Amino acid sequence: MERLWAPWRMKYIVSESEKPSGCVFCEAAAASDDRKRLILHRGQHVMTIMNLYPYTNGHVMIVPFRHVSSLSDLTDAERLELMRGATTVVEVLREVLRCDGNNLGINLGRLAGAGIDAHLHMHVVPRWNGDTNFMAVVDDTRVISEALEETYAKLRAAYVARGLVAE
Repeated sequence: MERLWAPWRMKYIVSESEKPSGCVFCEAAAASDDRKRLILHRGQHVMTIMNLYPYTNGHVMIVPFRHVSSLSDLTDAERLELMRGATTVVEVLREVLRCDGNNLGINLGRLAGAGIDAHLHMHVVPRWNGDTNFMAVVDDTRVISEALEETYAKLRAAYVARGLVAE
């Protein structure tokens, strides 16, 4: 396998003994430091949070606050807010990162690809014409062009400008 040098990513590589024992989404929701947790927006029922292990630059997730694993476990209000959150983040990603499209997906269950299958979440992955998404398939490599904190600042500013969060 080829290696891309990205030493800034080291803080996201932890041993099994250092991994949190609880649900990372519940822990993020309970925390008060949105910048540290990379939470872009908190609604009444869901939050929009950046993925610590992104497929592409700007990869975010819409996550219900309630710890549920199935779409049928969501209330109608939660389902509606999940889709509204996805709609907003797609608009923000298009505006800020100038992406050409987005992949949206929910992996229900470990066999369906869910890394965290106990807490439902929707992925929103920005895509560009000619992007390097093929790298993960053909060379087991991901290319992330910007530090998460820099992308967070840009996306959060767009949420502030829309009046969805306070500075």
